[in-house]
Amino acid sequence: MTTTSSWDPQLPAALAEIRTRPLLAIEFEVPPPLDVGATPTANRRVAVIEGGRFTSDREGLQGIVLPGGSDWLTIRPDGATALDVRVVLQTDAGDTIAMTYAGLRHGPAEAMERLARGEEVDPSEYYFRATPSFHTSSERFDWLNRLVCVSTGYRKATGPVYHVFEVL
Repeated sequence: MTTTSSWDPQLPAALAEIRTRPLLAIEFEVPPPLDVGATPTANRRVAVIEGGRFTSDREGLQGIVLPGGSDWLTIRPDGATALDVRVVLQTDAGDTIAMTYAGLRHGPAEAMERLARGEEVDPSEYYFRATPSFHTSSERFDWLNRLVCVSTGYRKATGPVYHVFEVL
């Protein structure tokens, strides 16, 4: 079965939209980042992740964010912040899951300045998206190794909060 589209008239209906379902919510505890300084292409900051918590409606997929992860932030000349994050999650049962993601946060200068001061800004005032992936040797959560995910985020004074969605 096909559907018509102005850019691809042979696009099958099953491919005409991207569907997702919630996977997990995660909240990080992150103190202010270390400002590494300006490079020839951007300003760099490194935020050390001190901990956090994640929850899910999937059985057993809840637990803590282990301390020691980091977010290597690149503040680009256009004002956007590129994220490069690596953390380790530990389920309440002791399974470990590495989570990595790249993402972007940007918005009007005034909203970004308020975020930089640690103020809470309504998420509708800025764009904050990422593409998490998971890596685990846990047999119970092996299925995470084969997912494509996207996430929405917002920033609290204590750190970012993400809602991660599995792309179906």
